[in-house]
Amino acid sequence: MVLLGETFPNFVADTQMGSINLHEWLDDSWGILFSHPNDFTPVCTTELARVLKLMPEFEKLGVKVIALSCNSVDSHRKWIEDIKAYAEMTDKEFPYPIIEDETRKLATLLGMLDPAEVDDRGIPVTARAVFIIDPAKNMRLSILYPATTGRNFDEILRVIESLQLTEKHKVATPVDWKAGDQVMIQPTVSDEEAKTLYNNIKIVPLPSGKPYVRVVSQPL
Repeated sequence: MVLLGETFPNFVADTQMGSINLHEWLDDSWGILFSHPNDFTPVCTTELARVLKLMPEFEKLGVKVIALSCNSVDSHRKWIEDIKAYAEMTDKEFPYPIIEDETRKLATLLGMLDPAEVDDRGIPVTARAVFIIDPAKNMRLSILYPATTGRNFDEILRVIESLQLTEKHKVATPVDWKAGDQVMIQPTVSDEEAKTLYNNIKIVPLPSGKPYVRVVSQPL
């Protein structure tokens, strides 16, 4: 199991786009690795179709996307036609690789297996895991969903926007934040330093009298 801030393990794996060395493939980009339980299943089809539609947004943020399941490359290739049809994008080439992990080697390494979900042989399959990896190859976020709950990839985009913003500026993004909304100055920034970094700082009055909620416009 990889912890936040740790180097994400490198590996070589087969995909429908050929063999991929993860770190070399990522190069200096941000990356998302996400797993799904099984090809040719309803919720998984909706998820990969949604990612297909969102690829222009991921590309704007400089994010590479790669998927994984315990199915074969041949299965992935055949299933991709269903994904494209569901997304109503049959005229497009499929833009991201899907890893073959029939041995469960990567799923075990990354803690992706769901003991409650098994294939027709009774062997556990991958849960709905999401890992966000930064350009330094460190894991910045992990989420694990059960097989019965599809993910919200708009939320994953929002998280990446927050991670990229807070990587560059000494701010934090509050609840339900979206790109362009106001942000908060990090507690580790002194009032003196904050005044040198940001204009129009708003301090939200609270019953405690402590001036710790400092709001500013999103830095560019």
